[in-house]
Amino acid sequence: MNLQASHLLRWILVETTHAGNVGSAARAMKTMGFNDLHLIKPKTSGIHKEAEAIALASGATDLLESAVEHQSLDQAIGGYPLVLGLTSRDREFGPPAIDWQSALALIYQNTQNHGKTALVFGPERTGLENHHLSFCTHRVWLDANPDYPSLNLAQALMVCAYTLRQALQDPNLDVISKNQTAEMDLADPAAVTAMLEHWREGLEAIAYLDPANPKKLMPRLEALFARSRLRKEEIDLLRGIAKQMLLRK
Repeated sequence: MNLQASHLLRWILVETTHAGNVGSAARAMKTMGFNDLHLIKPKTSGIHKEAEAIALASGATDLLESAVEHQSLDQAIGGYPLVLGLTSRDREFGPPAIDWQSALALIYQNTQNHGKTALVFGPERTGLENHHLSFCTHRVWLDANPDYPSLNLAQALMVCAYTLRQALQDPNLDVISKNQTAEMDLADPAAVTAMLEHWREGLEAIAYLDPANPKKLMPRLEALFARSRLRKEEIDLLRGIAKQMLLRK
């Protein structure tokens, strides 16, 4: 495996409720050569001390001990231009949806350009919610039985880790990467979210958005900008427009 690529990949578990799933996830990651584990508001803090997590980690306790905990998803994705939210649920709004095979090509291309990628997995019972996906550049689904697509959290992570390890060693994907648009200087989703909040304030200031009756304006704008894959200078431009809207207040 390309060890330089592995440190560009971050694995994020959101609001995990069962300590054993974190242990199993750590084991899967270490087996496949990955080690950057982040936890967003886990039900149990200090997961590396939990007996169930330690038992199911089965020797990957170093990953448990090095796992970083955050209070919100945006804290874990700063500087990551490619953020993939793993969920099989269709959404009316949200980032562009792609299958895992397409995601593998994006990840490969991004790592070739020394870009960072975050893979985000949701809570066991509900999966990723819309507000989690608002921080993602893509919604990704695994090809599974359409009548029963449900996977245990650790199982889903293992499938991704195994196939990703294979892809990063597969020279055939280099052909795919050359036909993709380069991931150059893209804004990370946290910056896009902050810009959208600035726009919400600006649209309210010019009375285009009624906070008492917002309808679906902001979700539609989120989906629009998610499809656009904004660059950092474009974020600055859009925030400049929002600033002018606020000055008209």
